[in-house]
Amino acid sequence: MSEGSADEGKRKAQRFPSMKGSELVAVLLRKPLSYRIVRQEGSHRLLRSHGRRPQLRLSWHDQDDLGGVVVKKLLVDKVGLTEQEALSLL
Repeated sequence: MSEGSADEGKRKAQRFPSMKGSELVAVLLRKPLSYRIVRQEGSHRLLRSHGRRPQLRLSWHDQDDLGGVVVKKLLVDKVGLTEQEALSLL
């Protein structure tokens, strides 16, 4: 029975697609999140959003492949979206 629970957790994480770093930054920059890059040095970016969204520090290259788990952690855990809200933006 515990094996089924582990499989269900894996399926949920897989619902988030992998994407390039530049694609995820584009999601953050467009509405409704409306983040903006306030500072960049190489692949390190500092993003801020109007309103109550947290400041983000990103440190990946545009061409890097980011797994679905990374995408989910950023949008759900860091930005504070629900899974449904995050998926609707992708």
